[in-house]
Amino acid sequence: MIKGLGSLPYEERLRELGLFSLEKRKLRGDLITMFQYLKGGYEEDGDSLFTRSHMEKTRGNGCKLLLGRFQLDTRGKFFMMRAISPWNNLPREVVDSPTLDTFKIQLDRVLGHLV
Repeated sequence: MIKGLGSLPYEERLRELGLFSLEKRKLRGDLITMFQYLKGGYEEDGDSLFTRSHMEKTRGNGCKLLLGRFQLDTRGKFFMMRAISPWNNLPREVVDSPTLDTFKIQLDRVLGHLV
């Protein structure tokens, strides 16, 4: 434990240390993995895992993904299902990043503005 932070609430400790909450760190990891799948960073093709929206007009980013329909609640906990909605809400400049490092920097900027 760092001296002087033991009496502070969790949110204030994170703010003092410049860290994201566990939920945001998990979301950040999911979005980085999604970026790598879609940009060809992994051997497995992301197009076989995700269905891209073929609509001409999309608000926000131009790489929207379709959320599949499922009947069991357990499938909603899978990576592919839990990361699609936050991915679709990212701005175009984040999704269209040319490299992974640029994506991480811009993603941190976007996640920093989330409450």
